[in-house]
Amino acid sequence: MTSRRLVHETLELNNKIERAPRQIWALPWAEIHYPGAVSAIENDFPGDFGGASTTYNDQGIAVGDPYKAGKSTDAWGCVFENLIDGIHGEIKNPIIDPADSDWDDLSRVHIPYEWLSFDVDEVNSSYRASDKFILCGACPRPFEQLQFLRGSENFFVDIMLKPKNMLSFIKKIHAFYCELLEKWAKTEVDALNFMDDWGAQFSLLINPRDWREIFKPLYRDYVDIAHSNNKKIFMHSDGHILEIIPDIIEIGVDALNSQIFCMGTEKLAQFKGKITFWGEMDRQHIMPFGSREDVRAAVRSVVDNLWMDGGCVAQCEFGANTKPENVRELFAAWDEILLGGNRP
Repeated sequence: MTSRRLVHETLELNNKIERAPRQIWALPWAEIHYPGAVSAIENDFPGDFGGASTTYNDQGIAVGDPYKAGKSTDAWGCVFENLIDGIHGEIKNPIIDPADSDWDDLSRVHIPYEWLSFDVDEVNSSYRASDKFILCGACPRPFEQLQFLRGSENFFVDIMLKPKNMLSFIKKIHAFYCELLEKWAKTEVDALNFMDDWGAQFSLLINPRDWREIFKPLYRDYVDIAHSNNKKIFMHSDGHILEIIPDIIEIGVDALNSQIFCMGTEKLAQFKGKITFWGEMDRQHIMPFGSREDVRAAVRSVVDNLWMDGGCVAQCEFGANTKPENVRELFAAWDEILLGGNRP
């Protein structure tokens, strides 16, 4: 069975082979500190996901590497500052003036329409050359991008006050994101994706009422674009987002990458069979500090509470302070628990 078919059958709760699809997110930090371990794990536990080859015909304004020490500028004009190689930098000076409470001056914001200039033929050619499940090369993130542009504290206040120009600007960037996803949906990729980190350690970052009023309709549009073009759609969000998972299921998201151990696998069991849990393992405690036995017990908890002939992806982030032996143990435990050690 190809990786592509395995992922599709997992999403559709029809995975009779009972090997969970695998995906490792090896961040630059891991490549810097454990290059040999990353390669060995990927060789011994091949991943089932891939990305399309993408070339843009139009140049943007992004410069620098946000994972390198120093400054970098993203495609929207936001400047990130970074102190450590391998970890993403932070915004220190937002480009929408904090004193501009009405959002009157958006002249420094560059909406990256150049992202629409990607070569469709190149995408489709790379898709046909692979048997992996291919995610699209665009990832709308309206909530996070607005924080980058405005500053998180300022934007949280704006969400409560809802200045007219801010709401108009959200519509503008949403129209851009929809146009971008519409173009990707016309390619041969298997799935579209989007992300926004919505959770703190124990709760949502904003009032769920505001989330449902402002952002849920945006995500519903992304889902509709995917499904109307016969694509799956994947979403990522860090933090404790238990309160909005029913909404995410309601709008039709196929797979959700979230910090399931932040919320508790037992509490998520109520959603078993309603959405695929696209990882992840506990990178706050278990992956950096836990024993191999802790990793194995965590995988068992996921399987017992969330697996149902699919509905789970064996995914983890190999990021700062993660022990490579725990990443290896995670994938080995998934195979052993589901296959009894008989890997295909």
